[in-house]
Amino acid sequence: MDIIVGIDVSKDRLDIPIVPSGEVFHVGNGHAGIEALVDRLKAKHSADGPCVVALEATGGFEMLAAAELSSAGFAVIVVNPAQVRAYANAIGRRAKTDPIDAEVIAAFVAATRPEIRPLRDAETQALSALVDRRRQIMQMIVAEENRLRMVVETQAQKSIKRLLAALRRELDSLDADLDEQIRKSPIWRVRERLLVSVPGVGSTTARTLLAEMPELGSLDRRQIASLAGLAPWTRQSGQWKGKSFIGGGRGKVRAVLFMAALVASRHNPMLKVFRDRLVAAGKPRIVAIVATMRKLLTILNAIIRDNKPWQNA
Repeated sequence: MDIIVGIDVSKDRLDIPIVPSGEVFHVGNGHAGIEALVDRLKAKHSADGPCVVALEATGGFEMLAAAELSSAGFAVIVVNPAQVRAYANAIGRRAKTDPIDAEVIAAFVAATRPEIRPLRDAETQALSALVDRRRQIMQMIVAEENRLRMVVETQAQKSIKRLLAALRRELDSLDADLDEQIRKSPIWRVRERLLVSVPGVGSTTARTLLAEMPELGSLDRRQIASLAGLAPWTRQSGQWKGKSFIGGGRGKVRAVLFMAALVASRHNPMLKVFRDRLVAAGKPRIVAIVATMRKLLTILNAIIRDNKPWQNA
């Protein structure tokens, strides 16, 4: 990494330091500002060597800059804000301003050299947005159904029922949009059929994996578990051994795998035996379910890698 560009992203502005030159500037977080940034980095790229651009994930405000910088040919890394903050604390950078945060991002990338993964293409981002919206609508439906069970006043019940009807129509519309998005890609159509061939895996789980984990099938079982945040990490010192935990990774993937593992542990013969064996050995049920999630993800990874559907043993 010859030149590292750290970018602190806010709604209206990008703060940018360049390492090792020490140059610091800012641009607007819009098409005009990002275009000016691309031109400036291209001039530096041709003069001083290749650039790596790092941005924090900031709830979507980073997406335009990441997409345009990647399209311009730069290696772009979207880093985890929690990891950057932990690094800042470790090196004693307690102060927090946008320019300081941008410098810490650049220093974090220089120190840790994270792997550069290809960003999701426009079609995958569109699929992810639809999957996210469907999840939000489902959450609203569940919330309104819970309210309906609690409300006794007739007028309030009518209001909730009207809203539920509208939300269910929107859910049907989103499902149709998702079907259309999947049909656009022969690869997605094939992979969805492969994924749903596994008992316990439905279209929601399959489409979330397609949108949020395009690496599925290209990594080994340890790497894919780590990417999903399902690789256990241990805590021990000397003779003391603490409990193992999971965390980090892609929360949306873990959420759908949790529900899929609950279903699979009842209806998938292989995974039912696997979960029951862990429980019989004295493992807490939640530990057994997490292990089942990891086993299920390993199976799905192998199915996509080998391009072969599930086969009952």
